[in-house]
Amino acid sequence: MSPKPLELGLRENRAQFSLLVAVTAFVGAMVGLERSTLPLIGEADFGLGSSAAVLSFIVAFGLAKSLTNLAAGVGADRFGRRRLLIFGWALALPVPLMIGLAPSWGWIVAANALLGVNQGLAWSMTVVMKIDLVGPRRRGLALGLNEAAGYGGVALAAAISGWLASEYAARDVLVAGGAGIALLALLLSAVLVKDTAAHLQLEQRQSGHDRDEDAPPLRQVFPEATYRQPALRSCSQAGLVNNLNDALVWGLVPLFLAANGATAGQVGLVAGIYPGVWGIGQIPAGKWSDRVGRKPLIVSGMLLQAAALGLLAASGGGVAAAALAAVVLGAGTALVYPTLIAAISDNVSPVARAPTVGVYRFWRDMGYVAGGLIAGLAADAIGYSGAIATVATLTAASALWVAIDLPEAGQPRRRQPAPRPPGVRSR
Repeated sequence: MSPKPLELGLRENRAQFSLLVAVTAFVGAMVGLERSTLPLIGEADFGLGSSAAVLSFIVAFGLAKSLTNLAAGVGADRFGRRRLLIFGWALALPVPLMIGLAPSWGWIVAANALLGVNQGLAWSMTVVMKIDLVGPRRRGLALGLNEAAGYGGVALAAAISGWLASEYAARDVLVAGGAGIALLALLLSAVLVKDTAAHLQLEQRQSGHDRDEDAPPLRQVFPEATYRQPALRSCSQAGLVNNLNDALVWGLVPLFLAANGATAGQVGLVAGIYPGVWGIGQIPAGKWSDRVGRKPLIVSGMLLQAAALGLLAASGGGVAAAALAAVVLGAGTALVYPTLIAAISDNVSPVARAPTVGVYRFWRDMGYVAGGLIAGLAADAIGYSGAIATVATLTAASALWVAIDLPEAGQPRRRQPAPRPPGVRSR
């Protein structure tokens, strides 16, 4: 019996695609466990009184994840997507143990640096592998499904861990959940996931690019995606600002709500609503961007984020207002998150996709570093509401940047790549 011919497409590769969706959900759940518990653990278990000190774990997480994204993008073709995925999950195994045994906050910071490496490898590889499988026609939908699974996992884990933390010790909840998730995801990745290198080469041939073209080196891709190409640089800065405001919600909002009388369960509710709306909304948003283009969704989504943060800043820490702000913020992020990666992928050749997405994800996750520092220092200096209002202003400014700088209008353009640098399309 002859083997089934290789094809690109969501339906044609639904088994592997669905498996990768499940793995992505586990990636998100590892972070979701911390959303409603770790800032409170910093205050309750370690006596941290400074917002900047509490948010130091987000800075460590973001820096480690950013650098790993960069390495994963370059290493995907050299070492193989599946191998990096498995290695990423192997590195997640010590994280819950380190948190459970931590005698000081420094251990928590170190554990989150290791978690950042896990996230950089595992999430980057599931993203790239899904894009490899589906081809260009339904790229936005595929990324919407990917990010929906990841942030659905974040939401569910945040809500459940917040609820359990109201009944049991928050650190015990985080440790038990993290150990179970990491072990199950490692087994799925090692036993069932298949590499997608052959799908990548098939798309390279079908797209009309040189089948022998190599992925461009980092020294070419980094400046292109950072400042040279308008389509790429506008997406990179928008991704950074998006995760800057996500860092604020992750690290500062639980402290903001708790300072105004919210219980651990209420903090978990708000922490779960935001990524829940974000996760579900990315499926229609990704599909919509395939039809109308990427720019309208990115600009409108970031303006919604800014409005939501403005509402949160004015809420006085009330749970009802914070929950409404979480809904609006989640809707705005749903429009932005998968669309940015799709826009990056639109503007590079298939073999350049992994390193270029790696650079984009480097800058996007540097937003956690910037957000942890800005939100923490601003909260200590001007209070929680002032810090949130500051980030709202930065988000609105980023939306304006995209509106001016991103040279796309309507459908994603399909142009032949410029001769130099290899793999990156000129605009």
